Amino acid sequence: MPLYEHVFLARQDLSQAQVDALAAAATEIVESNNGKVTKTETWGLRSLAYKIQKNRKAHFVMLNIEAGGDVIAELERQTQINEDVIRYMTIRVDEHEAGPSVMMRKNDRERSRRREREGE
Repeated sequence: MPLYEHVFLARQDLSQAQVDALAAAATEIVESNNGKVTKTETWGLRSLAYKIQKNRKAHFVMLNIEAGGDVIAELERQTQINEDVIRYMTIRVDEHEAGPSVMMRKNDRERSRRREREGE
């Protein structure tokens, strides 16, 4: 079965619970069409390089998906309709990354550096 990474950006004024609900809705769409979401990562509220629909920040969420192309087409169709999602991108990959993604490792490094500075 083909493997995909689906990343979407949600509006900055949403709460974390609403962002989690968006991720759950995407998972529901994939699973109801005989696909499988193997990992969900919430990267948090991050600054954007430029304004998108009057938003300077966005909540980033990534899903690792095992599904056919028709399932991805339905997921993207539903994502386009949702007003809370300001951007999305789905990429077909050869294999999913084991462990945390690059973005999650970057967040961990930044936290450890902050702790070191505060301890000095």
